[in-house]
Amino acid sequence: MGRTHSDSARMEQAIRSQTQPAMLLKNRKGVMNAKLTTNEGQPWGDNTHSQTAGKRGPILMQDYQLLEKLAHFNRERTPERVVHAKGAGAKGTFKLTRDMSQYTKADLFNGEGKETPVLIRFSQVAGEAGYPDTMRDVRGFALRFYTAEGNYDVVGNNTPVFFVNDPLKFPDFIHSQKRDPATHLRSQEMQWDFWSHSPESLHQVTYLMGDRGNPASYRTMNGYGSHTFKWVNAQGEQFWVKYHFISAQGVKDMTNEQAAKAASEDTDYLLHDLYSAIDQGDYPSWKVCVQILPYEEGLNYKTDIFDVTKTVSKKDYPRIEIGEFTLNQNPVNYFDEVEEAAFSPANFVPGIEPSPDKLLQGRLFGYKDAERYRLGANYEQLPINRPVNEVHNYERDGFMAQGQDGSVNYEPNSHDGPVEDHDARMHADSEALTSQAEYSRPYEVDHFSQAGDLYRLMKPEEKDRMIETIKSTLGTVDSEEIKILETKQFHQADHEYGERVAQALGLSMDSIR
Repeated sequence: MGRTHSDSARMEQAIRSQTQPAMLLKNRKGVMNAKLTTNEGQPWGDNTHSQTAGKRGPILMQDYQLLEKLAHFNRERTPERVVHAKGAGAKGTFKLTRDMSQYTKADLFNGEGKETPVLIRFSQVAGEAGYPDTMRDVRGFALRFYTAEGNYDVVGNNTPVFFVNDPLKFPDFIHSQKRDPATHLRSQEMQWDFWSHSPESLHQVTYLMGDRGNPASYRTMNGYGSHTFKWVNAQGEQFWVKYHFISAQGVKDMTNEQAAKAASEDTDYLLHDLYSAIDQGDYPSWKVCVQILPYEEGLNYKTDIFDVTKTVSKKDYPRIEIGEFTLNQNPVNYFDEVEEAAFSPANFVPGIEPSPDKLLQGRLFGYKDAERYRLGANYEQLPINRPVNEVHNYERDGFMAQGQDGSVNYEPNSHDGPVEDHDARMHADSEALTSQAEYSRPYEVDHFSQAGDLYRLMKPEEKDRMIETIKSTLGTVDSEEIKILETKQFHQADHEYGERVAQALGLSMDSIR
């Protein structure tokens, strides 16, 4: 099959050691410094002055080092993520404390005590890369496990639900969170207009307007896979699963005043906090827990477990602690290890599969397509995105392809090329699921009960803060129609909830009832 990638790498290293002398110069302290070179390895003669025609003449085109430096500088920024543009990342280790082979054949969850390297990226949903990271927003919680069977990503948030449950609405939702096309300013009216016309968002809006909309740090917030996923064991038995990542530091939040103060003093407050904690040896950790639903029970649960705007009751299916991950390593180079990291909910490993969740189904395409646009066709060859196990396939060439050899690049073939692994085939859902979707009693459309439950779980002081937050955001909207429409939804969730918002906004209860 020709040389392997590792053979090529060893050969390349050997050539370098023979042909590239150590380019070192002594600095003022007598320590040897590396000699400055171009990207082609040529010595760089002057990095302070460009070549000119005479002392005061124009710059010469022959100064290719200047031209190359400017050309590279012009291309140093990749397009930022359309959403989750600003974030922070770290590395660590996941340790399995409870063998889960009864439910899944996934290698990382089989064998008590097994350790798996992890990468995490925390982020804000709406703001740009330079936006203050303490502004009220949902926080992304993207976790990668570098398993023996390939990369496995759980790309979730710090809330267990989301604003919409259909991928067709996702671009519109994000547009409403971004900047007004006329003023180019963030707009309370845009986002509340979308939410008020999308009642399925009420559960998430209640989370966002509550205390958890302003976490005190990335270290002190929980994470959730949000969607329902499928686990399959070695016997082919199927289960539904939901992920919960519980902060060992406890959940701590900021008030609006604290968040505004932090933003005024340090726009990178959350990033700074995470980096400093790890740098000082204060390693944060999270308990990894799951809710497991038997296959048929999940299909017949009282609410639609494939609707990401809803949760599965922990009273019905308690959380099971299966392990813990700890972050103990900051990135050496943020761009290489965090900005170029490409997470995707489509990164599954054998024993873990998608569910019929419509939003999840859309994300399976959307994330990888976004990375191909942002980082290029071969983004998976970047070091931070490479799996720890070897890659064998027939994909070739394209922008920035690396490590290719001369082996066969088509299948089927007679050259002993890589072959498929039938044990890794995904399991089709039973006819019961199809029948239910087409013929059985559909779930009643209820966007309000769980939002009401969440409101009633809040302590009185948290309710007070949430009403004040709604007043300071929804209350600034000029449209009376939007205020009334949204407040009607609060009222349907819980009468007290709606009445308090109406009073805060100066709305007549006659218009709400």
